[in-house]
Formats: sequence, C-alpha cells, structure tokens
Amino acid sequence: MNSPIRSIDDFDSPSATLADSLAALSSVNDRGVRFDEEFIPWSQVVSRANERIVSFRRWAGADEGSGSVGESRRPPHIGILLDNSPEFVFWLCAAASSELVAVGLNDTRAPRALAADLATADVRVVVYDAGHADLARELARHTAVPVIPEAEFADGPANAASDVMGDGSVQGEMDATWGDGDALVALIFTSGTSGDPKAVRVTQRKISVPAQMLADRFEIGSQDCIYNAMPMFHSNAVLVAWPMALVSGCDLALRRRFSASGWLGDVRRFRATFANYVGTPLSYILATDTRPDDADNPVRIVYGNEAGAEVREAFAARFGVRVVDGFGSTEGGVAISRTPDTPPAALGPLPPDVLVVDPETDAPRETARFTDDGGLANPQQAVGELVREGPGLFAGYYGNPAADAERMRGGMFRTGDLAYVDAAGFVYFAGRASTWMRVAGENLAASPIERILSRHPQVAEVAVFGIPATPEPGDDVVAAIVLAVGAHDSGAEEDFASGLGAFLAAQRDLAPRQWPRLLRITAELPRTPSFKVRAPLLAARGRTPGEDTLFRRVDDAGSGRGGAAAPRYERLP
Repeated sequence: MNSPIRSIDDFDSPSATLADSLAALSSVNDRGVRFDEEFIPWSQVVSRANERIVSFRRWAGADEGSGSVGESRRPPHIGILLDNSPEFVFWLCAAASSELVAVGLNDTRAPRALAADLATADVRVVVYDAGHADLARELARHTAVPVIPEAEFADGPANAASDVMGDGSVQGEMDATWGDGDALVALIFTSGTSGDPKAVRVTQRKISVPAQMLADRFEIGSQDCIYNAMPMFHSNAVLVAWPMALVSGCDLALRRRFSASGWLGDVRRFRATFANYVGTPLSYILATDTRPDDADNPVRIVYGNEAGAEVREAFAARFGVRVVDGFGSTEGGVAISRTPDTPPAALGPLPPDVLVVDPETDAPRETARFTDDGGLANPQQAVGELVREGPGLFAGYYGNPAADAERMRGGMFRTGDLAYVDAAGFVYFAGRASTWMRVAGENLAASPIERILSRHPQVAEVAVFGIPATPEPGDDVVAAIVLAVGAHDSGAEEDFASGLGAFLAAQRDLAPRQWPRLLRITAELPRTPSFKVRAPLLAARGRTPGEDTLFRRVDDAGSGRGGAAAPRYERLP
C-alpha cells in the first residue's frame, strides 16, 4: 500500500502564516482575484484588506468611545453576509493579517436563526452587499448587532497599507500574537445537518497547514488558477481554495454562486487549472448536456469530498481531469487522503493515530471481511466510529465548552462518522452515527445501502435513514429517492417501485435486513448550502406522503437473511 504523498502530520510546524503569504503578495501585480470581467491584482487585494482593517478600527473606536480596539472588551468579530466576491476575499485577508475575525454567515438560514448565530459567535457588526439587502433588513429586526452596507467600510485612507502591514504589530494597538499559528482567523459554522450549527474556531495553523499540504501535493504554483464556486462561508472555500491561492501566489477565480451549466465556461474563461467542490456539484455538472469538446478545458485537478466512485470516474472521463476526493470536516480533527491504489469505494489509507472503535465502549473494531460479491460480511463487528487520538487540527468551538468536551470525550476526537477498515488498511465510510439504524437487533449503516441503491439506473439521488418502527422496537429503513430526469410522473414512480424488489433481491451484497421498509419518491433532497443531505428533515416527514410519493414494503423479507423472496412495494394513500 502506498503512503499518502503528504499528510497533515508532516506539517506540524508550518514555516509561514497566512499573514506572511499576504505580505509576500503585497507587491504582486500580475496575479490576483478574478471575478466576472474584473481583475484585482494581489497588491490591491492586500491594500483593500488593510483599508477594511483601518476602517473597522475607526468604526469600533467611535462605537466604543475609544480610539483603541485593544481597549475594547468586545471581540472584533465581523459577520460577513456577502456572495462570493472580491469583497469577501478582502475581509478574509483582513482577518488573516490583523486581530479581526471573519464570521461567514449562511444566507439560507432564517433571519431569527441568523440572529442566534450572531450571538453565538459574538459578532460585533454585520457587513452585507446589495444582493442581501432584504435579508439584512429582516435580520436587523431580530438583533441589536449593527447591520451595515459593505460600502461603509470600503473607503479607507490612502495610506492604509503602511498603517497595517509591516513588522507584525500595528502601532502598538493590537496583541502581536495575532500572527501566531494559534491566532484566530475565522469562525465557520458547521452545516447543522444533525443539530444546531456550532462555530468552529479556525486558526492560522488550521488554514495554512492543509493549504500548504494540498499546494505541495498537487504542485500548485504561481502560474495556476484556482476556481471557486463553493460558498465562502463554508470550510471548503476557506480551507482549500482561498488559502491555496495565497500560499502559491496564483490567481483565484470566483463565481458568485455555483452553476452547473456555467462551470465549464467559467474554467475556460478563467483558464483555471484547479477547481474545488463539496457534496454533489459534480453530479449536477454531469447532468448537463454532453458535448464532444467537454475535455477541451485547462483544469488539471478537481478536489473535494463526498463524490461517489461512479461520479468521480464519469467526471474524470468526460472532462479529462483528475478528480481527487478527500475526507474531512470543518472541525479538522481527522483528514483522509486517497492514494493511487485506494479501492474505488474506500476513502483512503487509515492515517496514524486514527482508529475505528465501538461508539459505546471505545474498543477497536474488527477488520472488515467481504463476501465474494463485495458485501461486508461482518458489519456488526467491523463498523464503528472514526476517532483520532488527540485533537489533530481541531481548535475547539467558540464559546461552547460542552460541545468541546463531547467532541473530545476520553481524549479522542470523535468524528461522529461510521467507518470500517479492510485488511490492507483502507478505510470505508459507512454514514453518520446519527443515521445508524437498529433493525431486528442489528445496527445498520446508511452509506452502504445508499451506494447499492445508486446502482439502479433510475436512481439519480438517494438518502437512507431510519424512523422509529411500529409497533415493534427498533427502526424502519427509509430510502428517499430522486428519480432520473424524465421519470417523475406517477406512472414512472409506480413502475420503479414495482421493479425495485427484483433489483434488491439481485444485489447479493445487500442483506434483506437492509431492504428499505419505506420508499419516499421526492422531487429533491433537502440539502445544506454545502450540498449535504439534511436527513433529519426527511425523517421528520415520517410516514406522511405530503408532496412526495410513499411506498411501503408489504412482506416480511427484511426480518431474515438470504433466500428471501423479492420484496413487494405498495403505494400509500
């Protein structure tokens, strides 16, 4: 088994911070940020970031009745309610080179929920753009935090750069430790797929370590161009795209919001050589019309996480690129990288200090064994929680010691993800612990069932989860399915359900206990802005069809193993 090219553990002491990278870019005029038809050299990006630092300090001084931010007891946390734009980059760069802390705000959350996020993160002021004016007005009704148009911070003094950049201290006004590896740069909220979002502390080291690792791994240099269409309030953009451009000194191209139909035209126009993703964007791009010249594009590497093996292979073949899928979370405690010999269904080799343990006892799980058909032969003994001995790059949640303690219970970083490891040391994702289902006395993981259902030619998207069984104890397995394009009329749904039983019985790596008790045919799966399925919202629909079409398995095939007849599904009224 090949070792990863580089791992996070190889970068325990990065030689430079993001502030160092920005200082090096302050005189670069031929590379920078590209947005629509606009090009802003890095020298101007640095200058405009410094203008915002000075403008904020003056605003904060007036707000506090003091000339010094350092005297304030209120943290300089800036809520950013912006589309992907140069302005967002200016604020991120301002946070990377000063005491300011950038707090990206999820614009899909309701105003009242956003107001709660502001309180959680101790946000001092919210900056918004014209596209968020309506949301900003609503937000202002639910919070005492000032909500201010971006233009009010855009005009700093002409000598702002000389006021800010330099020897690591700004006229004695701030604690010089802001440039240290543990200094706070941003707060990034978790996606909230399994509970209320938490504000993850993102430090200089937490950003610069993976950015340098990835730039080295993919040989990203100053002549490359990184294309980002993922939301910049999410960790994928903040930990991958933006900092890789800083440490390599290359162009950073932005799209205001992701567009599947616009992806190919964008990477050609910007001459992008690297693109990032999280969740299902590659599937959406693959769903666009195929053209004979799709592979005529400059992209070398497409990097992200949560794309299935079939999607990765199809995308690479169609667009002539290398797709690399990694595993990690906003918290940063565990990161897994694929190697050339990683099996298609695996995440990669299990890193040092990372284990798969019984979630209740912390005992190591058995090595996975497979049937001749590729199914997991010992799921009850092999599937467990993925944990790390020690925190890794996890720097804690902001203002939430209870969540810190739970995440680091017993001195181990607990991912909340289920996995299993084969004899060669490769680790396989088995779903979130929150989607673990108890069926007929056995624990079932959702991800293996999803992978198998995805083989069906009529299945475009699928999410598997459990709801309480009735009347017996345990859970019923539910599969929420989006059918392929052109298969949404009621007749097609009936045909799909009537033929699914034979398909399930033919999958020799799918045990009858894993057969869905309920099928929910839906127009779309509810997702976060980072394209993760919100399973709790699906589970909350229960046994009521609502706007979906619901089918129930009417036999007892799921109560036993092998040899069971193909199940039959009937539509519920």
